[in-house]
Order: sequence, then structure tokens, then C-alpha cells
Amino acid sequence: MLATIPHEPGSRVRVTQQMPHRDQSWTSVLEGVVTRHRQAKTGSWFAHARGDQLWLDRLELRLDDGEITILNLDQYTVIEAAE
Repeated sequence: MLATIPHEPGSRVRVTQQMPHRDQSWTSVLEGVVTRHRQAKTGSWFAHARGDQLWLDRLELRLDDGEITILNLDQYTVIEAAE
């Protein structure tokens, strides 16, 4: 099921992601304009999943320098409106 993203394409957002690592967590913050939000399958096989593939929620952002980046969303992802 596709996660609900409260920010429409064209809106500016700040995305904070954390990756747990041993006794600490690594934090990454990106800011950009939403170009697309979708579910996409990975190359990984996962039993009993739709199409026998693992599907991930992905958010595509256009950063200020024009770079396009695609983020895999998980339970550690926080998306906020940016100004």
C-alpha cells in the first residue's frame, strides 16, 4: 500500500532520514521540490509480495542545484514543508 505523502508535486519539502548504526544513528537532511512519489519494485525477490518483488515507497526530489534524487522512504523518514 502506498504511504500517504501530504506534499504534492511542486511543493518544497525537507526530508530527514535516520539510519540506525550500532549505538548511534546517522542522520541525513535534504531539501528540494517534490517531482514524484510512487511505489517501485526493487531487484530483490520477496516471497508472497505483489509480483514476487519487494516494493518500496520512493520520493523523487529536485534539489536546488538541479540534481534529481530518489529517496527510499521508511519508518525513520520525516517529511516536512520547507520554506
